[in-house]
Amino acid sequence: MLRYALQTLRARRGAFTGAFLALFCAAALVTACGILLETGLGGTIATERYAGTPVLVAADQNVHQVTVSGGGGKTKTKHKEKPLGERAWLPAGTVDGLRALPGVRAVLPELTFPAHAVGAAGQVLAGVDGGPSLGHAWTSAPLTPFTLVAGAAPAGADEVVVDRELAGRTGLAPGARLTVRSTGAPREYRVSGVAAPADGDLRQQTSLFFADDEAARLAGRPGLVAAVGVLPEPGVPGAELATRVRAALTGAGSTARVATGDDRGPVEFLDAAKARTKLVSLGGAIGGTSLLVAVLVVTGTFALAVQQRHRELALLRAVAATPRQVRRLIGREAVLVGLLAGLPGVCAGLPVALWLYGRFVALGAVPETLRLTPGFLPFLAGFAATAAGAWAAARISARRVSRIRPAEALAEAAVERSGLGRGRSLAGVGLLLGGAVLLAVLSTLHSEPASTPVTFLTVVVLATAVSVLGPPLVRAGVAALSLPLRAFRVAGHLAAANARTGSRRTAAAVTPLALLIAMVCTVLFVGTTTDAAATAQARAGTTADWVVGSAAPGVPEVAAERLRRLPGVTAVTGVVRTSVRVGLTKYPAQAVSTEGLTRTWDPGVTGGTLDGFGPRSVALSDTAAADLGRRPGDRLELTLGDGTPVVLDVVAVHRRGLGFGDVTLSGEVVAGHLDNPLPATLLVRTSGAGGPGRDALGRAVADLPGVVVLDRERAEAVRAEAQRSGAEVNYVAMGLVVAFTAIAAVNTLAMSVSERRREFALLRLVGTTRRQVLAVLRIEALLVVLVSAVLGSGIALAVLTAYSIGTTGSAAPSVDPVAFLGVLGVAAALALAATLIPGRRALAGRPADVIGARE
Repeated sequence: MLRYALQTLRARRGAFTGAFLALFCAAALVTACGILLETGLGGTIATERYAGTPVLVAADQNVHQVTVSGGGGKTKTKHKEKPLGERAWLPAGTVDGLRALPGVRAVLPELTFPAHAVGAAGQVLAGVDGGPSLGHAWTSAPLTPFTLVAGAAPAGADEVVVDRELAGRTGLAPGARLTVRSTGAPREYRVSGVAAPADGDLRQQTSLFFADDEAARLAGRPGLVAAVGVLPEPGVPGAELATRVRAALTGAGSTARVATGDDRGPVEFLDAAKARTKLVSLGGAIGGTSLLVAVLVVTGTFALAVQQRHRELALLRAVAATPRQVRRLIGREAVLVGLLAGLPGVCAGLPVALWLYGRFVALGAVPETLRLTPGFLPFLAGFAATAAGAWAAARISARRVSRIRPAEALAEAAVERSGLGRGRSLAGVGLLLGGAVLLAVLSTLHSEPASTPVTFLTVVVLATAVSVLGPPLVRAGVAALSLPLRAFRVAGHLAAANARTGSRRTAAAVTPLALLIAMVCTVLFVGTTTDAAATAQARAGTTADWVVGSAAPGVPEVAAERLRRLPGVTAVTGVVRTSVRVGLTKYPAQAVSTEGLTRTWDPGVTGGTLDGFGPRSVALSDTAAADLGRRPGDRLELTLGDGTPVVLDVVAVHRRGLGFGDVTLSGEVVAGHLDNPLPATLLVRTSGAGGPGRDALGRAVADLPGVVVLDRERAEAVRAEAQRSGAEVNYVAMGLVVAFTAIAAVNTLAMSVSERRREFALLRLVGTTRRQVLAVLRIEALLVVLVSAVLGSGIALAVLTAYSIGTTGSAAPSVDPVAFLGVLGVAAALALAATLIPGRRALAGRPADVIGARE
């Protein structure tokens, strides 16, 4: 049987080329996603700032939850943890307990806070390559270690040492004057020195070093330190010292963590540690969707290949081949194709993963410090999944031809069977019901992370239902278009007849094209639906006349003080973005200054009131309130971004959570618990026509570098631009799946046309011209496009409506008509190209020679 399978592959290379291409793409995608998933689970995060300290002590950067369950005398304990949104700090007393340990040369407390240099033109400078710019105390310089290459250490509160990269970028030298934007008002310093690490400049951050007292003032965390570096005496191994430090901390009852080696990276780069979770989510979502799409399109490809061999397989059944032998033959052919496609496919998965990783880094979704980790397992999994997927797809495709009686097989080889089998009909109805259940579930999911995987799973399930029920759907579509087709006379009649009698072949072409349209529309308009709702809510809820924003690190408090003193300004509200957790569930949050809050902000309160909103108050979106089972008057236990637990009173529930976050707190509650305490924006309300305008407000903050005054329209445009940049990650993530689906659609269409050479030759022998045959093919392609557009658009509309109900509360998704027409245009162009190019090749040669040639 294996030898016959090899002979079949050699004899029918054209028929199996399409399956090879589909499996090759599937292997590459699955392998690439596996590499991303493995990177998220165990990728290395290299340290920079702490490269010079072998032992690093830091606070626990996770929130924990322990659940105990059991019955029948058995108890089961589960421990779960999630990363914090802000850095957790240590008590400064931690340093004192470590200095007396044997083998310790030095214990260096670390302070870290945002600190940006201001350029000569007054612009706030970002860190190296757009990264963070951070301030530290000079006494912690040995943690890297930084050493002076020019000048001297900062001796007073008005001096600063800059790193060599910043000095080279700005032309700074010892003695120069430099304005720094940090957590307080902008301040001018004298550059006392320039420092650099021994191993070269840092690539992920810019460093500014201040005198210890000034660094403590700017950090704003009295009695706390960000981390503690422990340096060993000469000859003391780092592992041995780490053991002593752990024992000392445990004995003192501290929950601090000790990090060595590669474990120091996650302590330094909290965003890289969080990106692991994001990569696991992205890799799992893309990989799972890719695998489902691969099975669907490969099954369609094999079904078309089996249909093209119907006569051969029917003859095998007629000469006493058993159903089991036919299934084994097709299964081994598929495994051989899968193995041949899998090896180069998994090799191609590495450059695909590198490209994806590069795009995620460029878009800021993944920091460069999280290194891509291509292990052996993703390649093995991709190879095995390709072979197994090919075998499963072939067995599904061969199910019908291997089970029917030989006489029926020969009859179906001559004339296509008109109806669906009972099993296929039941499977199609079951898939439709499954899709309906997923739509119902999707309409109850209120957050984008929870709904995204369900969204694309629903698209694939409904597309699979279309695939299974394809022939009757195609016949119904042709019947609906029969009247317009009459305008094309002979060509229209032939095209309609071909589509009806070859409904299985047409359905095989419709399925990937419908999936392509549904997938692209869903990817495009899921983001626009969320963004449009968020923008509309923010526009309706911002009642301020002006919005004051700033480049990093934020708007200094002095700006709010000046604006409040201006005649005609009735309220100024600072808004700080953060996140909180209730249990392990993360919610986007904002902290606001409470004075005059109701004059600048209207979240659409549906319960309770914002009057008297104070330090112990919290307002929830209606979505969060429903999830948490809270209403005005209840108490809510939550964890702030740095892990600090607080208990607050729910005073209001509102309907504009997408625009402002699910949780609103007082700025007083989060003070001292944020990595960056500066407001992202100030909302300014004036007394109306007689109040100060943009010019007057601008003059009040003119000497504050990077601070600008925007009207509401411009502020909304800036917000929308930020939302669009975030959506680009999803476009990249699902773009490869869409590209794979497009390749599969073109592949299937080309296969369905190429095998019709004898049919075209017969048409030409009975008098049909080459031009007429091409006209028939064009009309058939347009038929496929129209049916696919209706089915794909219907799937997308159903999914987008359910998504919109869940996330925005409205059954009206935001769809850009121009973009939608563009999707249909691209689909039509692909279908025409995939039909006419192989169609012209199929018409080559003399008709009599083609008819007489062996199949």
